[in-house]
Amino acid sequence: MPRLATIVSVHSFRGGTGKSNTTANLAAVVAASGKRVGVIDGDIQSPGIHVLFGLPGDEVTASLNDFLWHGRDIAEVATDVTERQGVPITGRLFLIPSSMEPGEITRILREGYDAQRLTTGIRSLVDALDLDVLFIDTHPGLNEETLLSLVISHTLLIIMRPDKQDFEGTGITARVARELEVPNIHIVVNKTPRQLDPDAVALRVTEAYGCNVAAVLPHSDELMGLASEGVFVLRHPDDPLTARYQALGARVGLVEPAADASALPV
Repeated sequence: MPRLATIVSVHSFRGGTGKSNTTANLAAVVAASGKRVGVIDGDIQSPGIHVLFGLPGDEVTASLNDFLWHGRDIAEVATDVTERQGVPITGRLFLIPSSMEPGEITRILREGYDAQRLTTGIRSLVDALDLDVLFIDTHPGLNEETLLSLVISHTLLIIMRPDKQDFEGTGITARVARELEVPNIHIVVNKTPRQLDPDAVALRVTEAYGCNVAAVLPHSDELMGLASEGVFVLRHPDDPLTARYQALGARVGLVEPAADASALPV
């Protein structure tokens, strides 16, 4: 019987929203709860999430590109990055990186790839690695690859910043996701200036799109200071932002809520 895993697409209409950081931190929260977690770097045109998991680009010896173009099994290109995190993790973290080779990226830009092959591979990956949760860090914007990722997802997290451009683009993404009948659509407002009231931000976004706002995450100098050298929740377990990521995981049904999670704002 096929493995019943939760597939979560993490998407943004524009770049620069903190989508990959959100993906990495949520994946770490879920793995720390004891689950087996996979992360696919679906941003093949501009890959980068491998850096957050402590995997330098020159150590990416097998990638999603090898599966899409070179006939390798998708499970063979998965890297177990659990031990690279520097702290004990109860579950497991697997990364399916995209290639940093300029020729591979150029080929994507020039030729694209068989998106249907990717969706088939995702299902086999869940079984091969016995995953509980699989995150897909998508390419910003809407294209065929993104749409197919949404179709097979149980949950969509739309990451946005509280500015006018993101408001417009997020609305388009939310409408498309509803048309594709994605079961669970949540919005995460990220990099929110601390002078803004998070409850007011959540209310404005909810009224604009009719979607659940799972979190309003504040701008964090500590996160910026980490400069992608690691996963924030693992490096700073006692930081208030870590508690917010944990609460976000609970609100979208990926982990059990902490006893004091109800005291946290959205």
